[in-house]
This record gives sequence, C-alpha cells and structure tokens, in this order.
Amino acid sequence: MTQERTEALDASPRLFESDLLDKMSRVHHLTPVIVYTPIFLGLVFYSLSLNGVALVLLGLIIGYLAWTLTEYFGHRYLFHTVFPLPFGLGPRFQFLIHGVHHIYPNDPLRLVMPPLLSGPIMLIALAIIRPIFGGSFAWPVLAGFMAGYVIYDCVHYWTHHGQPTSDFGRLVKRLHMLHHFRDAEKGFGVHAIWWDYVFGTAYQKGETPGSKAV
Repeated sequence: MTQERTEALDASPRLFESDLLDKMSRVHHLTPVIVYTPIFLGLVFYSLSLNGVALVLLGLIIGYLAWTLTEYFGHRYLFHTVFPLPFGLGPRFQFLIHGVHHIYPNDPLRLVMPPLLSGPIMLIALAIIRPIFGGSFAWPVLAGFMAGYVIYDCVHYWTHHGQPTSDFGRLVKRLHMLHHFRDAEKGFGVHAIWWDYVFGTAYQKGETPGSKAV
C-alpha cells in the first residue's frame, strides 16, 4: 500500500462547519471505557441490592445478547442504508453516521461513538428494557447491554489499529477488514461475528464481492 493511500485511510476530515460540533465528533478511543465503566459498576451494585446474584448474571447475559443483536442489525440496516429524508438529506445522514468511516476507516478519533450518540442509545435501550423486564430486573439487563456496547467499541478500534496474536483475534480482524475492503454487504457483526453466520451474511470462500460501496 502506498504512503499516499495509507495517509488517506488514516485522515480525519472535517465534518461540520461548526468548530464545536466538529470537535465533538472526534473522541479518544478510551472514552467509552472511561464514561461507561463507572455507570456499569453502579448498575451492577444497585442490581445486587434488588436481585440475587443468579438473577443479576442472567440479566447481564440477556443485556449483552441484546446489544450484539443491536450491533448486527444497526450496522446492517441503519448504517448501510440511505434513507429518503426530506430535502435530500439521506446521503448526508448516512455519510455522517457511517459512510465517512468507510472512506477514512483508520481515523483514530472516529472509531468509537461520541457520548452524544451513545448516550441516547442507552436511554432508548432503557425505555425499551423497563417495560419488558420490569423495574428491578431492567437494571442488570441495561448493565449487560452497556457492557456489550463498550466491548464492541473497544474491539472496533482494535480491529483497525491492533495486532492480534490469537487465531480468534486474527479472524475477527480479518472479517472486519473484508467488510471494509472486499464486500460491505457482508460481515456486519464487528465483535459479534456469529450473527453473520446465523443470518446468512458471513463471507464464503470464492464468493464474488458485492457492489455496495458503503
């Protein structure tokens, strides 16, 4: 890969005219860990005051699995869809939430979600979880959902800038690189790679690459 090509992939382009908005669109890759780890621990301790250990563990598992499905379907149907928004804003919206990542995949400051985006996702999750699971059991489920999100963001950064040493690590990185550089119509699970096998979007040896660019 040429130096010019590498620099292009690593670039961090300006997205907004507003200096404040543009600055807020860039975050350090440890931001999700710093922001959500204390909240996660608080939710776990609070959950243990309301539920037994077994029930809390069950809630964490359910919440984590809920996140992995959110990761898969969100990436497949939200990030890779150009919606028919008013005033022709569909392409611009898709570019801002994900298209820019495919053009500049190694931008180190746009590989994890800014809190202004992840925060509303957690609030929406809570609004859905509470009616389904009730007051006390909702908290460990939310904690598991939050843990899944943090794992996802960490793995996403690592797939672009890490050097895996295990077979599984190399597989996860390879599948995500295939999504970027071979066929963006497959490989929607960033860390939850098993859902691609369940839903038929896993890469198959010898397949012809898809035509979608984003």
